[in-house]
Amino acid sequence: MVMSRQLLVPVDGSPLSKRALEYAFDTHSDATVVALHVIDPSEPGYSSMTPVDVRNEPPHGSEAWFERAAEEEELVFEEVRELADEHDADLTTESVTGDAAREIIDYVEDHDIDGIVLGGHGRLGPSRLLLGSVAEMVVARSPVTVTVVRDTPEE
Repeated sequence: MVMSRQLLVPVDGSPLSKRALEYAFDTHSDATVVALHVIDPSEPGYSSMTPVDVRNEPPHGSEAWFERAAEEEELVFEEVRELADEHDADLTTESVTGDAAREIIDYVEDHDIDGIVLGGHGRLGPSRLLLGSVAEMVVARSPVTVTVVRDTPEE
């Protein structure tokens, strides 16, 4: 019996994470996609879908801050579910709290994940090899294949 592939796609509400999710759905239509959202309490505006002025945010790490993060997460998951419906894709959503790169790797190691698809910023010039700190760390430490969907800047 052949088991369905499971792909992990970290999501944060950004256009780049949406592009990675679409890539996973389009390229691996037979896979189950796990959309993982990481709430990172080490970053006050961590990955908000809307621009964040941390001066107007609830005190960092407070109950109100975590409530706002949970509200943002639900918006991310609503968008992810709509995208999965559009692609008639098999989707599971998961949430964890901690350092994004570390939590992504831990999730892969603790679950039956066959690959990761994530967004990484394309760069020009001397920084062209940089993907972004989370993407670089995941690529360097992942025990499974990582596909990086790049946001290539206009030349």
